[in-house]
Amino acid sequence: MTKATGPLYNVHFARRRKGITDYETRLALLKSGKPRLVVRKTNKSIIVQVIDYNVDGDKTMCAANSRELTKYGFAGKCNTPSAYLVGLLIAKRAKEKGVKVAIADIGRQTRTKGGILFAALKGFVDGGIKLPLGEEIVPSEERVSGAHLKGDAKTAFEKAKSGILNG
Repeated sequence: MTKATGPLYNVHFARRRKGITDYETRLALLKSGKPRLVVRKTNKSIIVQVIDYNVDGDKTMCAANSRELTKYGFAGKCNTPSAYLVGLLIAKRAKEKGVKVAIADIGRQTRTKGGILFAALKGFVDGGIKLPLGEEIVPSEERVSGAHLKGDAKTAFEKAKSGILNG
C-alpha cells in the first residue's frame, strides 16, 4: 500500500502523530492566560514546573524536583508524600515570582483519583496559590503524610514540611 501524497494531504505534527501532545487541550490552557502548573511523573521522581506562555516559546518561571527533598531530610522518591512536598516547594518558589493563580496541566498522563499527580496539586494549593482543584480527587491526609510508609517516614515528612514552609 502506498502513502497518501499530493497537495490535499496534510501531515499532522509529529508530537500529535506519536500521541505525545494534545494540542486542543494545550490551546485551551493557553487561552486561559494563567501560568500553567505542569506536573510530570517519572519512574524515580516527580517534576513540577510553573510555565508562562510567551510567543517566542514557553518560559519556565520556577521548577522543583523530588530529588531536592533530600536537602530537607526526606528521601525524595516517586511517592505521594514526595509529590505533596514538591508541590509545597514549587508554591513557595512561585509566590516569590509573584504567581497568585495557576491552572493545572498534567498532560496525557493517566488521571487517577487520589494519585500522585493530584498530591502535587494539593501541595501547591496548600502552599497558598489558587488552583481549581476538587476535593474528591485529592489523596487522603493519611496518604499524603506518609502514614502508609514503613519506618519513621511520618516524622521525616513533618520535618521536611516545616523546613519548606519556614526555610
